[in-house]
Amino acid sequence: MAALIAGKVLSGGNVADRAEMAQMASDLQAAEAANAAKSRFLANVSHEIRSPLNAIYGYAQLVERGADVDPQHAARVIRRSAEHLTNLVEGLLDLASVEQGVVRVDNGVVRAGVLVQQVAEMFAPLAAQKGLTFHCELPERLPEFVRMDERRVRQALINLVSNAVKFTDAGDVTLTFRWTSEMATFEVRDTGPGIAEDRRDAIFAPYVRAGFAQPQEGAGLGLAITSAIVRMLGGDLQLESAPGQGSLFRIVIMAPQVSGFVDRAAERVRPTGYAGPVRSILLVDDDRDHLAVLRTTLAEVGFEVALANDGQTALALAGNAAAQGRFDAAVLDVSMPGMTGWEVAAHLRAVHGPALKILMLSANADERHGLAGQAADHDAFLLKPVELGGLLDSVGRQLGLEWIYPVQSPSDDRPAPDAVAISDTAREHADRLKSLVRIGHVRALEGEIRALEQADPAAAPLVAKLYACLDRFDLAAMGKTLEEL
Repeated sequence: MAALIAGKVLSGGNVADRAEMAQMASDLQAAEAANAAKSRFLANVSHEIRSPLNAIYGYAQLVERGADVDPQHAARVIRRSAEHLTNLVEGLLDLASVEQGVVRVDNGVVRAGVLVQQVAEMFAPLAAQKGLTFHCELPERLPEFVRMDERRVRQALINLVSNAVKFTDAGDVTLTFRWTSEMATFEVRDTGPGIAEDRRDAIFAPYVRAGFAQPQEGAGLGLAITSAIVRMLGGDLQLESAPGQGSLFRIVIMAPQVSGFVDRAAERVRPTGYAGPVRSILLVDDDRDHLAVLRTTLAEVGFEVALANDGQTALALAGNAAAQGRFDAAVLDVSMPGMTGWEVAAHLRAVHGPALKILMLSANADERHGLAGQAADHDAFLLKPVELGGLLDSVGRQLGLEWIYPVQSPSDDRPAPDAVAISDTAREHADRLKSLVRIGHVRALEGEIRALEQADPAAAPLVAKLYACLDRFDLAAMGKTLEEL
């Protein structure tokens, strides 16, 4: 079509007509190029979706037939494939939101240092497998809490670090975090092939893959999404690179401090309880597995927990005004059959008033402000998949709790009578696993266990115990196993 219009331009007509036709030809050519790019992009995405779906479908059929497969291994493959699909879908939705101009920033209270460490711990095992040295650099003093969009900042960092590890064949990858005067700076530096100046616009363009020398996994969305995320947060994404000299990606965004400074050397651990009387919490979710995870997390620190699988049951448990005070807080899933979480929250607020703290859980960040046109009947909003440490932080803030932490006894060089002897290499992985257990970072736990398994085959009995705990989602048992080493 563009060629046909171009032919008509050359065939004659006055100057104005020729100029108009030339512009039409140029616009049409650009549109055809964009459509071709989107078609290539969709082909890449189709491959990225079908690969994990094939693994899920295949293992599900094998287990259903009773085939001779390890069910724990099958479960791990299915879970990893589901996580891959989740990340891909979230990236597509973010990119679509930016293109349509529908952007809502979720400025929650975030432990920025912990967020950066989580991303580092997620990719350190992969870097080690490639023979790379992975560094995570944080200042000795930094704000414990800042205000930012945790989900989108995490996604941007994951995209940048993933690319750095993927395209670096030798040397180092470094993730750095700095905070000064309400500004957060995240840097990802690598010793990879570098990026020529004439390719820099292309690598940030949506629906276009930059075309590295060797084929790589992925849909080619990472940098386009990262650029979109930084723009929607009102920040700045910078690139410093030269061929053969590696690359440095820098994100600078506003991150106002919420609490005072703390020493990073004073390591935070998960609380074991809280001061004062026992508090009661109502958990409402139609997903029984999710209820079980939340119940275990809250019960471990001393909460009295009641469960409901739907809105009607929740309202019956909460009772009427005469039963006011039975629950101190309610944690509600938004999407449930019958009554939605927002409808349950409205009933609870109408009967119990602000004394009952209401926390909402949803996989949709756009729902954090409640139903359109209505006042929000909740005190806090958490995005699924919920980080368990963040859940405890949020509940603690709403109820004004004073957390109790385990007493750190002086180190003793003598091994406990039933301590398990492991190599120094295995102990390094075990120490990283202890840190991941404290923050409840399940996805990174699996990668670290796998790295331990590959680094020290003699630790097979320990690896089997850790995998068993992970498959049961029993982080308390995993922590106890690691502490006994």
